[in-house]
Amino acid sequence: MPEVTVNMAAGRTEDQKKGMMLDITQALVKNLGVDAEAVTVQINEAPLHNKMKGGKTFVERQKK
Repeated sequence: MPEVTVNMAAGRTEDQKKGMMLDITQALVKNLGVDAEAVTVQINEAPLHNKMKGGKTFVERQKK
């Protein structure tokens, strides 16, 4: 029963997130030979002000 957790900054649409989760599920089905029903994919989203890269929050990075 594979489980995948994706940590990312908030801001993607529900359709984008669903598409990503479906693609991850299919990759596990194809490469691990498991049934899709056995795969769990979870997204943890961080608000942009709670995520930093290169010393700037993602909010600050958007202001460029």
